[in-house]
Amino acid sequence: MDHRKLGKVDISAIGLGCMGLSQAYGIQDEASSIRTLHRAVDLGVTFFDTAEVYGSHRNEILLGKALKTYRNRVVIATKFGFTYNLNRTDFGEITGTDGRPENARAVVEASLKRLQTDVIDLFYLHRVDPAVPIEDSVGAMADLVTEGKVRMIGLSEVSAQTLRRAHAIHPIAALQSEYSLWTRDIETNGVLKACRELGITFVPFSPLGRGFLTGKVPITAELESGDFRHNLPRFQPGHVEANRRLVTVIEEIAAAKGATAAQVALAWVLAQGNDIVPIPGAKRIVHLEQNVAAVDLVLTMGELRQLEATFTPENISGSRYPAVFEAMAQK
Repeated sequence: MDHRKLGKVDISAIGLGCMGLSQAYGIQDEASSIRTLHRAVDLGVTFFDTAEVYGSHRNEILLGKALKTYRNRVVIATKFGFTYNLNRTDFGEITGTDGRPENARAVVEASLKRLQTDVIDLFYLHRVDPAVPIEDSVGAMADLVTEGKVRMIGLSEVSAQTLRRAHAIHPIAALQSEYSLWTRDIETNGVLKACRELGITFVPFSPLGRGFLTGKVPITAELESGDFRHNLPRFQPGHVEANRRLVTVIEEIAAAKGATAAQVALAWVLAQGNDIVPIPGAKRIVHLEQNVAAVDLVLTMGELRQLEATFTPENISGSRYPAVFEAMAQK
């Protein structure tokens, strides 16, 4: 496994986004999830991403149980900043944002117990709370670093301006936002540029377009009832057909290279810079193994240009989120 930097720490070039092991993409039993997590460690994955809101605590509990014996070999990231309905475990659980200092502290204390650890390696603000100055949220997170409860802090889905304000209060180790061939906003809105100027690792979530770029996602009507992609505009009739035509370019490149479409899509993200560490999710071990193998797939300049020319923002059909969630990003 190749390695990249998160602050001063070496982590695997590909991490594992763990949300789907507990929510959003249909049913997954705990035993299967634990086997997937253990296989990730065996493959050299050292960077695991979770959040208090994933499955309403269940995902953190799962990681605490599965990774406890590997704790000195892995880097665990978790997040705070959403309000949510504890009685729901699907996409509808999120009700708002809470970036108050007292919430940061309360979540850290609870997450430490759920993760069965003494320190959280990377603690993100999941979304900016418009009612709380970013300086106050980050200041509270910095206090947790001073107290030894958190090693590094990060932000998710913020603007370049907010990132700079936050970094002035305390060094930001990582910025996590959506980034893939069909979501390339950070290239033009100044976020990636700001990360590089400040020496911040960029962590793309959904680097496979929530599975769409693999070419294997069924039509929306065939998704499981608990699958949150039912709510996403790009997966709706009209949009899904237009987007599916773009994926054929990925599949053609993959066929020529003896790779999968997922591997080509991930290889494109990895090729955007050594300061980028994608965190694709994987419920099945076979998909995990394919994703990890993408580290060794090299795309030619011609292939990179072909992909970028195909997946321009104007060619993508539909927004990435419903309006209420889109409004929470890039503040």
